Amino acid sequence: MKKLFVLLSALFLMGSVTFAQTEKTVKTDNKKAKIETSEKQVKTEKQVKTENEVKFNKELKTQPVDNKSKVVTKGKSEKPVNLQDSKKADAEEAAQNESGAEITFKETNHDFGNIPFKGNGSYEFVFVNTGTEPLILTQPKSSCGCTVPEWPKQPILPGESNVIKVTYKNTDRPGNFNKYVTVYSNAVINKEVKLHIKGTVLPEPTDASPLNNGGINSPVKNN
Repeated sequence: MKKLFVLLSALFLMGSVTFAQTEKTVKTDNKKAKIETSEKQVKTEKQVKTENEVKFNKELKTQPVDNKSKVVTKGKSEKPVNLQDSKKADAEEAAQNESGAEITFKETNHDFGNIPFKGNGSYEFVFVNTGTEPLILTQPKSSCGCTVPEWPKQPILPGESNVIKVTYKNTDRPGNFNKYVTVYSNAVINKEVKLHIKGTVLPEPTDASPLNNGGINSPVKNN
């Protein structure tokens, strides 16, 4: 009886060991299967990403080139940028990052409309030094001798305002005119600014002819 009990105990122990080994083997196989599946998924994602990048590069090479704009690529997005606007933005950013004078006009165009014969053809363009250093103007250049500019000779301190007076002299000549004056200064950005004036000089007025009492407009005298 004792031998039988020992035999059964030995068989139970062997069965337990075999079950434990089998369970361990199953867990190991499951772990290996998960790792293999994960590796395959990673390889598939890398392959898809590579194929997409190759396709994107091919499409980018086949696109027409515009000389007036450039393509800025960040990641996989494309954004057309106008070169002129980009240069202007870069200049403004550079001006903000460094000290210097700056000239800002309230307006750069003026239309006189109709000017009486030998009337006033002068206009004052107001400007402000919006920079951080004194603003110095040099002699402006007119589009013709009939347009005369007057400008301040002294330096304009930061925050101060002044005027540039532009006069059209030929108001004794009827007709349309369209002139400009180029202003030069030590400004960081607006080193050259054009001030435009235009208008129409009216003809010289004529004196009214005196009425002839014996003419048509004379009252009829009844006999």
